[in-house]
Amino acid sequence: MSAPLSRTEQIRQFHAQFINAVAEACMKPDQRDQLEPLLQQAESAGWNDLVAVIRKIYKGQRETAMLEILDEEDRVIASSILQGIQNPATLPDPNEKPDGSMAAPGLASMIQAAASGNAQALSLLGNMGEQMSKVGGEMSRISGIFRRLVNGERDPDALTKGMARQAEELTLAILEELGKLEKH
Repeated sequence: MSAPLSRTEQIRQFHAQFINAVAEACMKPDQRDQLEPLLQQAESAGWNDLVAVIRKIYKGQRETAMLEILDEEDRVIASSILQGIQNPATLPDPNEKPDGSMAAPGLASMIQAAASGNAQALSLLGNMGEQMSKVGGEMSRISGIFRRLVNGERDPDALTKGMARQAEELTLAILEELGKLEKH
């Protein structure tokens, strides 16, 4: 069994395609036309600060001080882009599928924190759910149970109804982690 990914690596893996596309466009100025629609889509998703920093990176700025305005997730994305420009071998593999079982402990912690009134956790969970919904399919189904989990739903049959095997396994792993957290 492989070791769990750090939060930073989870973020890099989740956003690997975006990180790679931006880094490649920054290394090949003739790809600017391909970068702009991607940045506009990111802006419409609310990533205004990240897009502002990416535009600076594209124009040649490489100072890490500009990353200080970003939240943790955006800072990891922008740092990965900067590192990838310097050394493309450091870019995350865009073809590697995230391992859902590695997400269960983090999701369970966020769900528990949100359920206990932590506004930041609720906001993060909402943002993550929105991103997962945009992906569609089983990711959308999983994001669709977040509210029920925050509200205390723990019936595995009700939560996994109609899910494919992988989504069901992730849901059951989240429930298992929530059970561990709720015992403490």
